Amino acid sequence: MAGFLETLSGPDARRLLSADATVIVPVGAIEQHGPHLPLAVDHIVASEAASAIVDRLGDELNVWVAPTLPYSKSNEHAWSSGTIWLSNDTMLRVLDDIARCLAFSGVRRIVFLNGHGGNSTLLNVACREARLAHGLLTFLIHPFIPPAYAAPDPNAASETELGMGIHGGLRETSVMMHLRPDLVDLSKAVRNVPEWMADNEHVKFGGTVQFGWLSNDFGTVGHIGDPTGASAELGETLFDSSVDFLCEQLREISSFDFQPTE
Repeated sequence: MAGFLETLSGPDARRLLSADATVIVPVGAIEQHGPHLPLAVDHIVASEAASAIVDRLGDELNVWVAPTLPYSKSNEHAWSSGTIWLSNDTMLRVLDDIARCLAFSGVRRIVFLNGHGGNSTLLNVACREARLAHGLLTFLIHPFIPPAYAAPDPNAASETELGMGIHGGLRETSVMMHLRPDLVDLSKAVRNVPEWMADNEHVKFGGTVQFGWLSNDFGTVGHIGDPTGASAELGETLFDSSVDFLCEQLREISSFDFQPTE
């Protein structure tokens, strides 16, 4: 069965959090997303994706969703009021504590469901550390693959974003218009695409060279992309296909185990 960890009683948790259970730990963020979106975008997307997974999986898999971690590694937005971020050391310690508690409860598989692209590198480290320290099978999945860390999906980005709608652009704005339309003010949306990087072969978002950046390196508006063409209809399509893909991933995760050669 699928459900929410926080709703279980202690005895139920002892019974249901068995070695064949998978616990999803959604990881969000509270950070600026430009003038047209709220600080809670990544927290909302991670939480809503986790809830949709529970709805769709039903009794198919033994999956439990932990409460969403609201704060994470967001210091690329530290310049902006309202952004709340954890240091690398604090975040790794928090994730390790969560993993330790779940291992103590009898769980073998934990999945970090990451709603904020800036967490990706650190969450990969956390997966390795929890594997070593607690013997857990650890996994990292995303509602949307962070464009800053992978080649852009041509089906998810508008041509006007040049593959660089990485933060508060068309995709995130559309998804928020679907999930929380009351929190989106499209009248404040403007195009902010770093066209000067588009012709680079390697040093660009989705290129072969990773580079350090802060969101205000691309101007004080805060977002990076072109949200002006966003729509709730596009957001619904993107979100539904994402949840379908997450459920497909979890079906494989739930039966994954290492098979060392002799």
